[in-house]
Amino acid sequence: MASFLTKCVVDFFVAFGVVLGGTLLGGIAAIFIMEPPTTRMLLIAEQIKIWALVAAVGGTIDPIRVIESNLVEGYMSPAIKQILYIVFAFIGAHTGTTLVQWICKGGNGS
Repeated sequence: MASFLTKCVVDFFVAFGVVLGGTLLGGIAAIFIMEPPTTRMLLIAEQIKIWALVAAVGGTIDPIRVIESNLVEGYMSPAIKQILYIVFAFIGAHTGTTLVQWICKGGNGS
């Protein structure tokens, strides 16, 4: 159980970090090319979200294969674990995107 929770936490923070790090570096790049950094950061945050999820769960199709093969065999527990890993990674990527949006828009939701 501890390794499952550990992987969930790691997946969350890897996805969160990919979004946040990629967006911040994209904002720095925008300054170099004389673009408004917040505009570029908001665009990058949306574009990188799915890739953050993929990076967090392993970067390949293997998690989907694990889900499929275990469901076909009738083993629900490994399939549910893989789905939860993907959910935690998605939550991390979404949290990172939301944080970037909040920072770029001044936190007032406009």
